[in-house]
Amino acid sequence: MVKRKRKYEFKMISYGEYSKWDRESKDIPRIQDFTTKIEAEIGTEFGYVLHIKQAKAETITFKIEHPPFKNEKGEVAPPFEGEQFISTNDYRFYLGDCVWGPLEDKLGKWELTTYHKGKVVASKIFELVKK
Repeated sequence: MVKRKRKYEFKMISYGEYSKWDRESKDIPRIQDFTTKIEAEIGTEFGYVLHIKQAKAETITFKIEHPPFKNEKGEVAPPFEGEQFISTNDYRFYLGDCVWGPLEDKLGKWELTTYHKGKVVASKIFELVKK
């Protein structure tokens, strides 16, 4: 018996500024404005939503590259990286961040990228400017 190769689907369905995201909830935030130029203030939520099909039990990884700001130890913070398990064959994934203080060192270019099996399946660059 020949095993059929699954055809994974990754589609960016929205990107830009979102409503505040409750990280404890399964609900993804609602899109407020489709844009890559984010007029940022403390609390501004931005990123993108992927609709993923036929990838149940797979894992995606992500990276958020950001302007050089210092972490609690006074060192330049590395990119944020992580992974997400896909629990259904019709899955929505939100990748984003919420601006925190001080605002000035968060302004600039943010590149959000999602990978599946080492390949880029979505990427978006946002420019954060002061509101």
